[in-house]
Amino acid sequence: MGTQTSRLFEIIYILLNKKIATARELAEQFGVSTRTIYRDVDTLSVAGIPVYTEKGKNGGISLLPDFVLNKSILSEQEQHEILSALRGLSFLNNGNGDSGQVLKKLSGVFNKTVSDWLEVDFTDWGFDDGAAFHGFKTAILERRIAAFTYFGGNGERTVRRVEPMQLWFKYKAWYLKAFCLMRRDMRLFKITRVRDLTVTDESFEKRDIIESPPKHEEKLCEAEKNIIKLRLKIAPEMNYRVFDEFSWEGARKQPDGGFIVTAYWPEDDWVYGKILSFGTYAEVLEPAHIREIIKEKAEKIAEKY
Repeated sequence: MGTQTSRLFEIIYILLNKKIATARELAEQFGVSTRTIYRDVDTLSVAGIPVYTEKGKNGGISLLPDFVLNKSILSEQEQHEILSALRGLSFLNNGNGDSGQVLKKLSGVFNKTVSDWLEVDFTDWGFDDGAAFHGFKTAILERRIAAFTYFGGNGERTVRRVEPMQLWFKYKAWYLKAFCLMRRDMRLFKITRVRDLTVTDESFEKRDIIESPPKHEEKLCEAEKNIIKLRLKIAPEMNYRVFDEFSWEGARKQPDGGFIVTAYWPEDDWVYGKILSFGTYAEVLEPAHIREIIKEKAEKIAEKY
């Protein structure tokens, strides 16, 4: 939002709440001349906002008493859509921050109470990545280099310096698209694996993230070269996970109420752990070598107990 556009909106908001304000008061608040304020009044009038000035001791700048913004600019549906979108953004700031303030102001401007039909919580049950999220948000908007410790999927611990480009929410998790100064390439970092984040004072020139698609720092790109077809028999006790984690097209209901599911996953430690997380409620039907690997791992687990 440009400086003048932002000031015009603020003037409307002030007048809706204070009812009347002098040009001098507004000029002091925005750090501009009274002549600029009068030009703003003319701009608002041309745009159809019923703002007018009165001379005299009790005079000033005001709006028509029955004015609400929706009669001049936005339809009823557009207002609700804007407030709903801002409410969704405010959840990323825990109700605070710029979006929360804008939501509060627009609710007053539209003369509406924000509906509580939507509740969003992007945080994990056990890990709150809000600090990292807001740190990367600042780094992206201000184009500042970020430094952090990263724990890769292979257990590798590295210290990274990156040029953050974009925050991305993908299937239950936040990721950062960034140009990694160590790898000299675009990378995708999972936010929950970031520690000791520092937003430095070093600035950078924005790169084209479209021309440089990021490689997944969790090495999923390499793993995808070894995709296997898995068939698992899932007991009824784990049906909720079938609904959550598998394609419905690849699931067949069984007489006992469970499912046989087909999935195409990369073969690595992640997939072994995924299968083992079902405990005794999952059986690998194929491929045979995965069945043997899970059997060996289960035996080693049993030896520990």
